Amino acid sequence: MRQPPRLFRDATLDSLARRRCLIGLSAIFASTVTPAAAAEWKTQDDPFTLGVASGDPSADGFVIWTRLAPRPTEGGGMPELPVGVDWTVAADEAHTRVLRRGRATADPRLGHAVHVEVEGLDPDRWYWYRFTAGGAASPTGRTRTSPAPGAQAARLRFAFASCQHYEHGLFGAYRHMAQDDLDLVLHLGDYIYEGSSAGKVARRHETKEEPVTLAQYRNRYACYRSDPHLRAAHRNFPWVVTWDDHEVENDYAADQSQNRDDPKWFLQRRAAAYQAYYEHLPLRRASLPRGPDMLLYRRLAFGDLATFHVLDNRQYRSDQPCGEGRRGGGNMVPNCGARFDPLATLWGNAQEKWLDDGLAGSRSRWNILAQSLMMAQLTYRDAVGQPVHWTDGWDGYAAPRARFLARLAAAKVANPVTIGGDIHSFWANELRQDFDDPRSPVVMPEFVGTSISSRGIPYESTMKVLPANPHVRFFESRQRGYARCEVTPSRWQTGFLGIADAADDQSAIRTVASFVVESGRPDLNRD
Repeated sequence: MRQPPRLFRDATLDSLARRRCLIGLSAIFASTVTPAAAAEWKTQDDPFTLGVASGDPSADGFVIWTRLAPRPTEGGGMPELPVGVDWTVAADEAHTRVLRRGRATADPRLGHAVHVEVEGLDPDRWYWYRFTAGGAASPTGRTRTSPAPGAQAARLRFAFASCQHYEHGLFGAYRHMAQDDLDLVLHLGDYIYEGSSAGKVARRHETKEEPVTLAQYRNRYACYRSDPHLRAAHRNFPWVVTWDDHEVENDYAADQSQNRDDPKWFLQRRAAAYQAYYEHLPLRRASLPRGPDMLLYRRLAFGDLATFHVLDNRQYRSDQPCGEGRRGGGNMVPNCGARFDPLATLWGNAQEKWLDDGLAGSRSRWNILAQSLMMAQLTYRDAVGQPVHWTDGWDGYAAPRARFLARLAAAKVANPVTIGGDIHSFWANELRQDFDDPRSPVVMPEFVGTSISSRGIPYESTMKVLPANPHVRFFESRQRGYARCEVTPSRWQTGFLGIADAADDQSAIRTVASFVVESGRPDLNRD
């Protein structure tokens, strides 16, 4: 059995790490270091190698982010002391009209990351921001506020993406996304990959070693943020993020690892991974981890047009079913009763109730479930014709899925739509209460995006099972890319955008397929 990793290697924390548990340490991280305590630090190097980002927009503000890291994949290269970082928000890119300014502290206990929650701005408009530290200036980022609560919004344009294995391809899809006309970007999981596997391109992770400590996860994120197209997409739009499994370990479920490690050990690894995730993404203080726990599910509104219900599919789930005698995590298994266990959960009881309450109380025209997985049933057949399902996805949690879809249908929520990733392919599905009955009414449409770079699932063998899954209206796994959605009060349109070659970051992009949903009618129409 693996030995617990030493998660906190910062010299200033060594004595504390020996005496305090993870939750105690996270309470230290939650404390505020006052600007007066920050050092006046100077550098000849660029401390903004990881770029800038913004996220979680509200009607009067947003989060702006950076992390100081002159030597990004070598632990950051910063001194073990807090450093002052000045920030400004302006009405124009040239910063001739600065509207907000302040000083934040880049704390070594959070990897010298900075998360500033800007407030008091006008709704429904674009702003520009930047940071200065150590005598250096960051790139200028662009972001926006949402329309005011209940205000009429004529249009929302957003992209969603997932699954960006650094070694499987270049991030040319982000080059196109960064040039798109969008209001925001949603990332639905697998922002990093913990494992290494050679792809078509020559680039590799900073090390083949799988990260388990905080220092190692920090270096892995820094490796991914070295990609200029990913940084550009972050710089140009606000992002809303959630995770899947590879931000920690493949196919993990709550405190259960794929490798069946000691849960106490695995929770220490999860704590390190969760902290690194927070340190590298534009999240609010409400998501600051406390040991191995991190509140990621949340709700964001875009005027009266749309509400995003952002979900966490990993932290609270039951262990994958039907795995006795098999490896941990997901398995392809013949139909087994445990898939229908009424006590099983994928979201956890608290998150499930939070979602039900939020959907029931929503007054938005469209309600968007932003989560990491494909929700539709996908039935395969084995050599003797038995139905076979993959247990790490929603098919492993058939009872909680049926429970949720039944409640959703009964609640008559306005225009629910779910978006997902994980499966490295494009899908357009009609979700029914009974997937085995084509006459069962459609509860909501589903759009699943392909991967940014991670290898796709087999195309030919998957196509062969689609006749047995008539709720699947479209499938394509041969192209990498992202999905783009345009929402108006009366109409939702999703385009699946695929690049020609993931090994070429200058590759062209095209619309592989496009679907439309009319308000009040959950069925899919090919555009």
